[in-house]
Amino acid sequence: MALTGSIDTAAATMPRRRGRNEEPYWRWLSLSPALLLMLAMGVLPLVNLFVTSFNDVKWSAGSAIWTFRGLSHYGELAGDPLVSAGVVNTVLFALGAVAGQMVLGFILALFVSRIPKGKVFFRAFFILPILIPGIVIGAIWKLMFNFDFGLINQIVGAIGIPQQDWLGDPNLALLSVIAVDIWHWTPFCFLLFLAGIESLPRDVFEAARIDGASVWQEFWRVTVPLMAPTIAVTFAFRLVLALKVFDEIYLLTGGGRGTATQVISYTLYQRFFVDDNVGYGAALAVAVIFVVSLLLIAGLSARRGGGR
Repeated sequence: MALTGSIDTAAATMPRRRGRNEEPYWRWLSLSPALLLMLAMGVLPLVNLFVTSFNDVKWSAGSAIWTFRGLSHYGELAGDPLVSAGVVNTVLFALGAVAGQMVLGFILALFVSRIPKGKVFFRAFFILPILIPGIVIGAIWKLMFNFDFGLINQIVGAIGIPQQDWLGDPNLALLSVIAVDIWHWTPFCFLLFLAGIESLPRDVFEAARIDGASVWQEFWRVTVPLMAPTIAVTFAFRLVLALKVFDEIYLLTGGGRGTATQVISYTLYQRFFVDDNVGYGAALAVAVIFVVSLLLIAGLSARRGGGR
């Protein structure tokens, strides 16, 4: 009897465990402060941007005057010459830059993964460009592309090639900015590819060698298929970032010469901040966010599909 009473007393004093039905409510309650903060800092500004895109906003006597325009701002996007040039140049820039970064990043990752020693040094050396602030990159390459005393013109002049106005020639300006972006962001692709290559199962490669596969066959039939999910994710994320390029355009060319380097992000900057066309700029921003979100969703879907 004494033992039974002690057990009953201990059971009564022990805290009651939450049932399984209560756990989801507790999780949501504990996460609610963070969710509310994300709502205030993320969703609400997007809602405000979306609402602004349907209005004209003018400033008078220190206050904003809103005029409802409906979908007219979205209808004007297709007829804006800067938007048209921005879309074309953005697509060319993104495809050219990302293709160069993917190829170079993969080659560098293969090289570093196969060397027996010095991986830490090469990894640290190759990621240096990605650590440099954008304003410094702009200053470095602006000097290197200078027509009169730039390093690039000195090199091409020394080998007998005519000097070029790399940032002022409409035929070369976009290619020059693409080259800078490749130099800047190839380390990003390199790091992702290197991590993917080093995580591949070694027994598959050993089996391929035993079966008599050449280096080229091993690369195309083993390495590339196994790396497909990593390649897809890297391409998607780099494509999204390339479509949003602004700092390199702003620092090197300012969208010129003419519209040779006019990208959509720089068009958004001009319409929103320079022209002070807030409603139209908001509509353009919403359109850009929509397209970039679709590409990101497609990249994540490719990753899930490749991981099955």
